[in-house]
Amino acid sequence: MSPGVIVLTITLLLALQPITTDLYLPSLPTLQRELGASLGATQMTLSALIICFGIGQLVCGPLSDRFGRRPVLLGGMALYTVASVLASASQSIETLIGWRALQGAALAAAVTCGRALVRDLFMPHEGARVMSRALGGLGVVGMLAPLTGGLLVHFVSWHAALLSTAVFGAATLAFIACKFEETLPRRNAHATEPAELLRNWSVVLGHPTFRAWALLLCCTWGGLFFVLAGSSFVFINMRGTSRIGYGLILASCSLAYIVGTLICRKLLLTHGLRGSAKRGACFSLGGGLSMAGLSLVGVDTVWALVLPQLLYAVGHGVLQPCAQAGVVGPFPDKAGTAASLSGFAMMLTAFAIGLFLGHTLDHSALPVTLGVGAFSVVLAVVAWTLVQRDGDPAGAWRAPVMPEPAR
Repeated sequence: MSPGVIVLTITLLLALQPITTDLYLPSLPTLQRELGASLGATQMTLSALIICFGIGQLVCGPLSDRFGRRPVLLGGMALYTVASVLASASQSIETLIGWRALQGAALAAAVTCGRALVRDLFMPHEGARVMSRALGGLGVVGMLAPLTGGLLVHFVSWHAALLSTAVFGAATLAFIACKFEETLPRRNAHATEPAELLRNWSVVLGHPTFRAWALLLCCTWGGLFFVLAGSSFVFINMRGTSRIGYGLILASCSLAYIVGTLICRKLLLTHGLRGSAKRGACFSLGGGLSMAGLSLVGVDTVWALVLPQLLYAVGHGVLQPCAQAGVVGPFPDKAGTAASLSGFAMMLTAFAIGLFLGHTLDHSALPVTLGVGAFSVVLAVVAWTLVQRDGDPAGAWRAPVMPEPAR
């Protein structure tokens, strides 16, 4: 595959996650009303997807290490497309939750293989740069997804917003079938055997480099997920923002995220993975603390939420490429397993946040703003301590030499 095809493949696979979540966020208040559902049940359409996404990664990672990335991707994308169509046709909240759960399990194949193939092809430092390019493209998708979802639910229905995820899934499936070539250097025939699986999990979880980067990944994702899971209710129901206006707000955050990925590429050239993470955490901490602080002193305007959210998104754009490359870096022969374990940890974080918001988010934005603030503090501590100590141990970065991606 050409470098351009590699980057586009990673972009499409990772972009399925914001397509699956962000695009339907503007629909949440509408589908809650039309299906006569409680706030907790409506949140479960996202929480069920997230937890099945996490569990699915534990399955898809070892499967891709045994059978290869391509067959797992083809099967997963076919299932994702079917589940998306059926979710869009749901007539009850219970049915929608079920199909969204299956959609999340199928999504795991795309994201796990997308992360693993970076380790298949590149050394971690270069992998972080490639990931930042792919995540920049993901940012463009993330910028368009909520705006598209807002337009669809405003002019058509929430069913149409969910159906659009099936369209993206089918297009990605066609691209994988036509353009993607296997990247796994060597299949591990024992990767799915229980004893081998437990041994691989033990090796990955016991590695300090994995733990440092995985914890950072969970923290930066956790702060973002507070925004993803709660912001539609805060902006639309509490602040009176239109669905299209809300889509524009999320689009502006995706633009800030793209800026963060561009900053990440520059930082990697001069400061490496650990130095880039140390500096990226400053953006996230500034955004999280300002959002929480303004909320605590009673500043409840839209801009008091949006501006800190933009700053946090810039930090996320710096931290995510570094952490995604860092968690799989020490494991050239277990990249699928490492990617699946880090992804599962992220989804446990998101699931806990979804349950928390389902019980606390009512007439105040404090559960969201304080949550972002708390995660920003923890991620800064992790980036400045554990990542600096364990994020680049001697001898951890060994990988095959691969062609350099196109500039």
